[in-house]
Amino acid sequence: MLAVISPAKSLDFKTSAPKREYTQPMLLEHSQILADRAKQLTPAQIASLMKISDKLAGLNAARFTQWQTPFVEPQAKASIYAFTGDVYTGVDALSLDESATQWLNEHLRILSGLYGVLRPFDLMMPYRLEMGIKLDNSRGKDLYAFWGNIITDLLNEVIREQQAEYLINLASNEYFKSVNVQHLTVPVISPVFKDFKNGQYKIISFYAKKARGMMVRYMAENQLKTPNELLQFDVDGYRYCPDESTELTPVFKRHP
Repeated sequence: MLAVISPAKSLDFKTSAPKREYTQPMLLEHSQILADRAKQLTPAQIASLMKISDKLAGLNAARFTQWQTPFVEPQAKASIYAFTGDVYTGVDALSLDESATQWLNEHLRILSGLYGVLRPFDLMMPYRLEMGIKLDNSRGKDLYAFWGNIITDLLNEVIREQQAEYLINLASNEYFKSVNVQHLTVPVISPVFKDFKNGQYKIISFYAKKARGMMVRYMAENQLKTPNELLQFDVDGYRYCPDESTELTPVFKRHP
């Protein structure tokens, strides 16, 4: 199986990453086009476009100015260690053993507005460019137009190389919209996580994000191969709920 997740807004470029052979992102020629476009923006334009504070806008304007290839440490950091936030808290990659970490690098891909698709061991420069941002560019009005089928084609290439039979979608709607599902060569399984609150089960963003990360970790630690194995996920109180599930949308519930 191949799994995809979203990136995170929050980054950690202060903590050292483990020593290993890291790689360059596979779509850097496209990323360069976007970085060059972003370098044309003033901090005020970035603040307006991304709806962020002037301070954050200035930081990200400087990041785009400093963006250059090839990526080298310590200015660049492997994506699985650079991103923080709820999903990555769930993954907790630094505490995985070597076998599980290698599984992650082979079977997990991170969708990205700037990099398109990242492998966990791909080095990346710090950035903020969410997929849903309407940054006009040479290919269209936004990043979905920019990436077109490029992300989908790369995922299909990985699926073919790995002989994967399913794509496990653990990304947000914003990011998975960059994938042309109709052009994928395998079915997509999109797990749903619900928590009990105010007398009913519902999707609560904070918990659902962390659960996606925990499922990624579960897949890596157990080196899963089939969707049926995925249904055994029982981390942190979640349980598979067959009555509300379909083959492609398994539902996992948690009661406090």
